[in-house]
Amino acid sequence: MERFTGFLRRLRALVKKELLQLTRDQSSLLMGIVLPLMLIFIMGYGMSLDVKNVPVAVVLEDTSPTARDMVSFTQGSEYFNPTFTHSMPEAIDLMKAHKVDVIFRVPSTFTEDLYRGDANLQVLLNGVESTKSTSASSYIQSSVLTWVTTRTASSIAVSSVGQVNVVSRIWFNDANTSAWFYVPGILMLVLTIVGVFLTAVVMAREWERGTFESLFVTPVQILEIIFAKLIPYFGVAWIGLTLCLTAGHYLFDVPLRGSIIVIMGVSMLYLLVALGIGLVISAIAKNQFLASQMALYISFLPSIMLSGFMFDLHSEPVAIQVISHFFPTTYYLQLLKSLLLTGNYWPLIVKNTSILLGYMIFFFFLAFYMTRKKVN
Repeated sequence: MERFTGFLRRLRALVKKELLQLTRDQSSLLMGIVLPLMLIFIMGYGMSLDVKNVPVAVVLEDTSPTARDMVSFTQGSEYFNPTFTHSMPEAIDLMKAHKVDVIFRVPSTFTEDLYRGDANLQVLLNGVESTKSTSASSYIQSSVLTWVTTRTASSIAVSSVGQVNVVSRIWFNDANTSAWFYVPGILMLVLTIVGVFLTAVVMAREWERGTFESLFVTPVQILEIIFAKLIPYFGVAWIGLTLCLTAGHYLFDVPLRGSIIVIMGVSMLYLLVALGIGLVISAIAKNQFLASQMALYISFLPSIMLSGFMFDLHSEPVAIQVISHFFPTTYYLQLLKSLLLTGNYWPLIVKNTSILLGYMIFFFFLAFYMTRKKVN
């Protein structure tokens, strides 16, 4: 009991010292609290996967009521900003001037061909804006198919088995809002930045200045030093996570369909994993520059490129998919997306939480061993 009381007394004194040092280090507070809020505002408002207001040149060579009715979907739509022309050269000039990204051509024989059952339309895309143009082309094809199905089904030869309508619906993100896709990734980035990057750089700075070694001549144990170093940054990361989660919910209407207790619990577990990685990096790198570079390449870039944050992992090569599952960020992001947008799916929660727990034990054991080794 006396040993435990002494442990708590020494730990409290060390934590107090670290908190005083943290409050004097404005850059750490800015990176841990202000930067996460900036990220969620920039990515939430500035980055969007939603393709809207695509400039389209509509070449209406057929001016019949049927043709005009068919292209009417481009007007008043949030997806298109149409410019009507009557000649292809004019539309091509608009594309060369980068005033339109798509040319939608209705041939002069469209109505006649339509009632013969063999009508063609032409869609030309600007390859410079390939992503936007491809999405716009899909919108046009879908809109034309809907028009054909609803307006001219009686005039088009169809199979004797009757007409087939495909009704699709997006689950868990009904409005297909890209902010709902980004916010879980931003939460993951916040914990990664504070847990790995900030911890590694700040502790490497103490190695660099020699203040870390000065603690080893005191009666405190290595475990107490490590805990005292982690507790303040755990608190900073927790504040950043709470602020971003609140902003995502109230500013971007991101739902919390899973248990908030489970969300915070798995976030706490991932934060401990990130802090463990930061400790390992600081034990290897004894200067701030090397620590920042290692944190960037080991954790930050994989968090963006190989976790499913920016790119769907299922569309990546098999080798990349295998590599991505070596990083804890992949499992945490899967959990966040599921808990925020889907709900409590316990098989996934148990599986990914167990993997994160294994990572946490491994990195903390490695950090403790490497720090103790350096002391010897």
